[in-house]
Amino acid sequence: MNENAFMNWSGGKDSALCLYKALQSKQYNIQCLLTNVNASHNRISMHGVRRSLLEVQAESIGIPLQTIELPEQPTMQEYEQTMMQKIQQLKSAGCSKAIFGDIFLEDLKNYREQKLKQLNIDCIFPLWKRDTTELLKEFIALGFKAIIVCVNEKDLDKSFCGRLIDESFINNLPQSVDVCGENGEFHSFVFDGPIFKQPVKFSKGEIVYKLYDAPKQNDVTSKYGFYFCDLLPV
Repeated sequence: MNENAFMNWSGGKDSALCLYKALQSKQYNIQCLLTNVNASHNRISMHGVRRSLLEVQAESIGIPLQTIELPEQPTMQEYEQTMMQKIQQLKSAGCSKAIFGDIFLEDLKNYREQKLKQLNIDCIFPLWKRDTTELLKEFIALGFKAIIVCVNEKDLDKSFCGRLIDESFINNLPQSVDVCGENGEFHSFVFDGPIFKQPVKFSKGEIVYKLYDAPKQNDVTSKYGFYFCDLLPV
């Protein structure tokens, strides 16, 4: 019997490919897409994509959207409390599995498993330990389309922000950057592909630069910057 699951959804390429594989496996009844949203700005946390586009994306996929509503820069305690409350609700609604698009970050995988074990929810990782270049090439070959919506300035320059993910994007990435951006080098928004009923329509807006406080180290607060490409609903 298929088990009820929720999909941890960022709106980006890894989530999309992961969802595709989970659906293809026919092992799970995926009850909802679960996304962290910055409630102050109505945008996907870290990705900066507008809530309205996230909603259109979920509607085109045909799976209900649920959100974890977070403040501008939540503390770890705030994040965990809000996240666990939402997942407890999903557990009460019958979900016993959580599906994640993580690829090789062991500490993140361990964190997810440890937290969700408290609620007796199993974590599923369909992309785990796959070669990231092969994954991205498979993503493109399947007909997915995605745009880069955020880049970390320490890894990539502004010119990568707003680019489509294609073979030239792969070829232009510096060798120091993971092809799937698994270390947080960049984030994407998927707008078409085999899991969509129709493409998500948008136009490209301005590219915005934002500085954030990094976690304190030795009582010193440093800053780190990101470029965001604003996507406008059409």
